[in-house]
Parts: sequence; C-alpha cells; structure tokens
Amino acid sequence: MVVRTELSEAEIDRVFHALAISTRRDILRRTIEREHSVSTLASDYEMSFAAVQKHVAVLEEAGLIVKRAEGRERLVRANPEMIARARALLARYEELWRARIARLDDLLAEKPTDSAGSDESNEGV
Repeated sequence: MVVRTELSEAEIDRVFHALAISTRRDILRRTIEREHSVSTLASDYEMSFAAVQKHVAVLEEAGLIVKRAEGRERLVRANPEMIARARALLARYEELWRARIARLDDLLAEKPTDSAGSDESNEGV
C-alpha cells in the first residue's frame, strides 16, 4: 500500500480553509477524541443543525474527517491519515521559518564594521 505524504495545492487550500474557522477546529478536536453523530455535535453549538452540517461538510471535503451512516445517524470521526499529512506540511513550514530566523540571528550576531575609520577620503579634513 502506497501512502501519500505530499498534499496537492488544492488539498492544501482545502485544509487551510477548513481550519480557518474556530467551530471547525473544535469539531475536528472533538472527533479526534472520539466519534460523534452530527446531531450530537450540533447540540453543542449555538447555531442551526444545517450550519453544523455545513461545517462538517467543509471538514469532510478537506479530508480531515470521515462521515459514515449508521441507521439514520451520520457519524463523524477524524481522519488520522490526512491530519498526519497536514501536520507534515506544517512541520515543513516550521522548518523553513526556523532556518530563516537562524540566518537572521547569525546576521545580527556579526560584528558591525567601522566604516568611518576605514574611509580614506576623510583623512586630512
């Protein structure tokens, strides 16, 4: 079995879009802990059932959660594979920024050169 680790640009856009709203991040957090029905999730938010369904749909479209039917209920759980792929992407961004900050620290740590004392054109003035 081949496990993809790289996300396409479209997948990256969907993941960041899905995680841009605090309600969706909370739904994802709750579904990481355990599986929930959409109606149970909806009962904990001050919004309509339809609004929660839309949030769940955005998370599902991003691949961050998986929805399945059990009787009349729709159960939602986090998708650990996609979460791992998103985490790997964020780790690469973190690595990039840490390297940039380290280079900046190195530049700031260099001793400044004394340009006034080395300028020969100011001699004899």
